[in-house]
Amino acid sequence: MPEAFVLMNAELGSEESIVSELKKIDLVKHVYQVYGVYDIVALVEGESMDKVKETITWKLRKLNGVKSTLTMIVME
Repeated sequence: MPEAFVLMNAELGSEESIVSELKKIDLVKHVYQVYGVYDIVALVEGESMDKVKETITWKLRKLNGVKSTLTMIVME
């Protein structure tokens, strides 16, 4: 199955609400709040790469408090 890691920068104080919302999205399989350059890492997995890309573009990136994202598509 196609997978992608999405690294996210969040507005200060919005990390917990973003994590909570991410856990409600079907294709999001794991969510981690992390220290470092990024604040949150999410693993997105779907039946097709189109579904993965659609979820990232229209759901993850649109969440309130998300400042920026970096997507890394896993090689098959």
